Amino acid sequence: MSIDWEKEVSHRSDELINDLSELVSIDSSRDIEHKTSDFPLGPGPAKALQTFLHFADRDGFETKNVDNLAGRIEFGDGEDAIAILGHVDVVPEGPGWNTDPFDPVIKDGNFYARGASDDKGPSLASYYAMKIIKELKLPTSKKVQLILGTDEESEWVGINHYMEKETLPETGFSPDAEFPAINGEKGIVSFRVNFPTPKIGLVKSFNAGIRPNMVPQNAEAELDLNSIKAEELKDSLNNFLAENSEVKGSTTTEDDTIKVQIIGKGAHAMEPFNGINAATYLAKFLTTLNLNDSEKLYFSFIANDLHLDFAGEHLGIANKDDVMGELTLSPNIYEYDQDQANILLNIRYPKGDNGDTLTEKINQHLPENVTAVIEGHNQLPHFIDADDPLVQDLVGAYRDHTDDQTEPFTVGGGTYGRILKHGIAFGAMFPGDENVMHQPNEYINIDKLLKATAIYADAIYRLIK
Repeated sequence: MSIDWEKEVSHRSDELINDLSELVSIDSSRDIEHKTSDFPLGPGPAKALQTFLHFADRDGFETKNVDNLAGRIEFGDGEDAIAILGHVDVVPEGPGWNTDPFDPVIKDGNFYARGASDDKGPSLASYYAMKIIKELKLPTSKKVQLILGTDEESEWVGINHYMEKETLPETGFSPDAEFPAINGEKGIVSFRVNFPTPKIGLVKSFNAGIRPNMVPQNAEAELDLNSIKAEELKDSLNNFLAENSEVKGSTTTEDDTIKVQIIGKGAHAMEPFNGINAATYLAKFLTTLNLNDSEKLYFSFIANDLHLDFAGEHLGIANKDDVMGELTLSPNIYEYDQDQANILLNIRYPKGDNGDTLTEKINQHLPENVTAVIEGHNQLPHFIDADDPLVQDLVGAYRDHTDDQTEPFTVGGGTYGRILKHGIAFGAMFPGDENVMHQPNEYINIDKLLKATAIYADAIYRLIK
């Protein structure tokens, strides 16, 4: 039986966009400051999960809410199941938006909102793919389970809780990356680099960064006007900005403090070279001023060993695998005041390293009395051969709808696909698309969202028919 998947999607396109509009209107960023026993990650992630499950209840699917931390939408026959792993949480909105990030706007065929491309749009596309198969009453020999997490952008609390409570299929994909398929994901680990407690001089405080997986777009330092004249500082900043036109800067004065702000460009930490790290630029500027030894230790390290070193050469961790590519380093969170001085490094590494080897290498290259320790969980590299039948089925569906012969590849991003013993990431970005994940003015092109839905429907049915 020949099925016109794209025609079936077009019949449901208005409904899909309406559901997506409702879903992205929820600020579902992790908010443990307001967590409760009912909302363990804050009210936003739970509300987004409940809303998504409500769509499935409305459409007659079997659903399960696992303690407001994860959810499952199930359809099909048979004992075996394939998994589709998506997430309803988002990174914080961050600065630089031209519109309200939680009030979706359609302009020039693009749908703008936080979560439009990461990962509410692709997850909903996968859901509508299941909906089409169900409504066409197509015969199936396996079940398909759309499993939704609520903390993918942070510590994976939701999906880990699901795996403790429920049985996860071994095979499937995550719609949280790029087409034609991501059959390899680098390892992901964050290190907190701890410096001795600062002796405050010129710099009262320095901070930047929102999340470990986001290149900081803004950075700010508070300087003591008892240690520098305002006009002298402004002249120095103007000279610095003239030499570094890729960033913008400004100052504001209040009492005996002058604040210096640098604005760069945000990006996903898996591709730090696509961003402009405001923090390393600000540190570079501060090293041109009259700093004490304690300040020089911290800011010179940033300026000399982290600034624009995306491969981690200065830390002795540069590494390259023929299949998985190069290691990337992204220093993304900075805390400096009278009580603390630290930096959070986000590293995406290929085969050949692990948490222990990276820890040893980094600590060998740090200044005296400075140490680095792993913070959070270390995700090891994950790889499925391109000739694997799962990869071939998914890529085959993609090619039948696009005539694009691009080969599967490895990325530095981390998706739920790596959780599955036999899993990969599959869409929904197309080759050549602008990667706007974790950036201001995040969007998804509506035509491509609908195309992705058709690809998902075709692909899922190949796996469960």
